[in-house]
Amino acid sequence: MSHPAFMDTRHCAREGERRESLFRRWVARPVLDQLRQGTSPGRLAASIAAGTVCSVLPFIGLTTLFNLVVAAVARLNQPIMQVLNQLLTPVQLVLILVYVRIGERLWGAHPLSFSVSDVVSTFREASLSEFFARFGMAGLHALTAWTITAPVVFGVVWFATAPLLRRFAVRGLEGKASS
Repeated sequence: MSHPAFMDTRHCAREGERRESLFRRWVARPVLDQLRQGTSPGRLAASIAAGTVCSVLPFIGLTTLFNLVVAAVARLNQPIMQVLNQLLTPVQLVLILVYVRIGERLWGAHPLSFSVSDVVSTFREASLSEFFARFGMAGLHALTAWTITAPVVFGVVWFATAPLLRRFAVRGLEGKASS
């Protein structure tokens, strides 16, 4: 039996390196990759535009997952999209009613009397089938309007942010070159 003080330290060092490399491989590297992903001016503009569009999806509780999936599939900047998601929550709540009304006009439907707080309370208190019976068509109307406006919103936000981000990138490179 050997005393811990006389153990071979090479084994411990290799075990620590293995543990560190597993940590690096499965935790640190994916997090850093997400932070670095989509950091060119064009990709940042796309992240801001997609994050804006995804964050105003007219369904409460789905935008975080929607941003996550879109950012992963399109290899956009995840942190930017999730921050926008949080910042745009008040805008999303206001736009739900706007999207429902636009969708009602597009579908030729009679306006439904409801508020966002009414939707939330019904979702909490009623069964899922009751909720969909009452608000299902409103959801379809809102989704229709969002789907039609999403490309326009994406384009406006992208064309507004891309030139600014390119200008900032050039200034940043000029500043690095002069120092």
